[in-house]
Amino acid sequence: MANHTADISLRQAAIVAGFGYLIIFLLGIIANFFVLQNLIVPEDAAATVNNIMANEWQFRLGILGFIIMVIFDVVVAWALYVLLKPVNRSLSLLAAWFRLVNATIFGIALYNLFSVLQLLGDANYLAVFEISQLQTQVMLFLSAFNYTWLIGLIFFGFHLFVLGYLILRSGCIPGILGVLLMIASLGYLIDSFANFLLPDYADYETIFMLIVVVPGVIGELSLTLWLLLKGAKLPERMTEQV
Repeated sequence: MANHTADISLRQAAIVAGFGYLIIFLLGIIANFFVLQNLIVPEDAAATVNNIMANEWQFRLGILGFIIMVIFDVVVAWALYVLLKPVNRSLSLLAAWFRLVNATIFGIALYNLFSVLQLLGDANYLAVFEISQLQTQVMLFLSAFNYTWLIGLIFFGFHLFVLGYLILRSGCIPGILGVLLMIASLGYLIDSFANFLLPDYADYETIFMLIVVVPGVIGELSLTLWLLLKGAKLPERMTEQV
């Protein structure tokens, strides 16, 4: 008789999702704010190129951090699907797909960072391009990275909205977490669309950043902590809702 491995329990799914989310949080902060943002000087291509060339390993480690984030995004998408499947299988699958699409687009965005390394590390490019052309190309790749990431965040915003709705309906996860995630989803969507639609977005960048960061950190971090601290108390199984 063939042996069948038991499905992962809700408790295990919650812990996996919480741990994965925590890794994403930590790597996102390190790779984006402590690595990338420290090297990029807005509207100063020369300083940006000099920073990257002088700190190539730091730049590479930032890319590695982003790659690991993508991997854990896939894991979290799967774990959250398992966790919320009993609430509504179709919507849980939809939420997972939104997150997976975001992870895929972000993975594509990383190609631009690799292109920066190739451009600055290949002697052939350095010989062909003038320094001003090289600097312009680097800034274009970095801009493409940001805009591609923004496209992914639109899908992530919809992921959070569906996720929040499922949590509201779950009955076993505090509804306030669902509300916070739905508010956070609006922040991501507002900021992403504003980036594409407002020519003078830079004038309001700080405001839009707060719209994203404050509800996003509160909602997602609250969910992460709840999954890690309370997830083990969930029932092993839950009957699917109609």
